[in-house]
Amino acid sequence: MGIVKISDQMHENLRLASNALSRSINSQAEHWMRVGMLAEMYPDLDHREICQMLVRAELAGGLDVALAARGELDKVATTAPARTGKQH
Repeated sequence: MGIVKISDQMHENLRLASNALSRSINSQAEHWMRVGMLAEMYPDLDHREICQMLVRAELAGGLDVALAARGELDKVATTAPARTGKQH
């Protein structure tokens, strides 16, 4: 785990969004980073499609950045069997 320095304004944006969406500030930051990373890797996808990709990746065991970078994330995520029950 590392420390990322961000501006006071971005921290305030994170605080507001995390409260509105019932997430911790760290969870909100991580969500924005995942969405932004995938938006850069897959510029033809819209926000809805990126969120669907994240859900499929989670069902397949979590986001694998190496697969995403090779353009293979969606292939694996759509072929993986769905997990049942919430894992803690």
